[in-house]
Amino acid sequence: MSESTLGVGIIGVNPVRGWAATAHIPALRALPNYEIRALSAHGPESARAAGDAFGVSAAFSDHERLVAQPDVDLVAVTVKVPHHRELVSAALTAGKAVYCEWPLGRDLDDARAMAALAAEHGVRTIVGFQARQAPAIDHVLDLLSDGYVGEVLSTSMVGLSVLGDVLVQPNAYMLDKANGANVLTIAVGHSLDILSYVLGEFTDLSAVSALRRPLITIEETGEQITKTAADQIAVIGTLTSGATASIHVREAVAGGTGFLWEINGTDGTLRITADAAQPQIFPLTVTGAKGGNEPAELPPPQASTQKWPTLTSLEGTPAYNVGRAYAAFAAEIDNGTYTVPDFADAVRRHEVIAAIERSATSGERVTA
Repeated sequence: MSESTLGVGIIGVNPVRGWAATAHIPALRALPNYEIRALSAHGPESARAAGDAFGVSAAFSDHERLVAQPDVDLVAVTVKVPHHRELVSAALTAGKAVYCEWPLGRDLDDARAMAALAAEHGVRTIVGFQARQAPAIDHVLDLLSDGYVGEVLSTSMVGLSVLGDVLVQPNAYMLDKANGANVLTIAVGHSLDILSYVLGEFTDLSAVSALRRPLITIEETGEQITKTAADQIAVIGTLTSGATASIHVREAVAGGTGFLWEINGTDGTLRITADAAQPQIFPLTVTGAKGGNEPAELPPPQASTQKWPTLTSLEGTPAYNVGRAYAAFAAEIDNGTYTVPDFADAVRRHEVIAAIERSATSGERVTA
């Protein structure tokens, strides 16, 4: 791959909505070392419309044509989760690097298969855990390293998924647990990832899950659809450090706390807050308190927020952390390092999610 400019092909582009249009395309356009060279969409008309909307001449309705393009170095997969394995596998087999959104697959087996294929072909991968790239998370890591809270004793998260009793039609597939895109995999998955990235992995855990709102109304039609995915997830367990950790994520409720993550230590407390348990999307605010002092905001240093100046205009938008992940990946291509979360990280997160499901089903404490 070229060290100066990376050619990107995006699978799953809608000209007016969707994650590619909202996050990936604005992020890539803001970075000088990326060029969007191909797009693919569901059908010929959608492909033409997307190509026209974003000024990309190579617009296909067949993903195989996109992954075969010689000037495409990196393939971004931004479609619904049930299609990830097929599309990611095609790109990996073509020898392309792949950026796949999270969840990587519908389940652990999907994730392991894709990670194994990437290793077999020796290509680099990224998984969409872009919350790790948020300046606030960098800042929390630095504060902990500097001893702000002392020894970490415990941590707790509580948050709301953005779903509720009404859902737009394009997201209706998230109601079916078999599709692998739901409160557990998305809201819990992203929240769990930053907890584990900052404080270490779970060694064991106990979990409870429940489906408290079985009927969901589709906003556009008023139709009611039966949901099979849990909308209440509670986890408590032990981290590798010995710290006690708890997570409770539930679907949107009136007046509920959007997202609150506390890290409690022998010398102080850090609080990370956001509007919802989607830390990959919503801006994070860090506050801290030591001794008997009242909590005060601890903003990230300017050096962190200005690390990639061309992304500054995207701050506060869903594209911001995605852009920072792309920027970090390009830097790694140049210097040969590996810090951006990849498919191996995704497999680990799927393993913990599978452990949560096992515990919730059996009622027993399980190894994570």
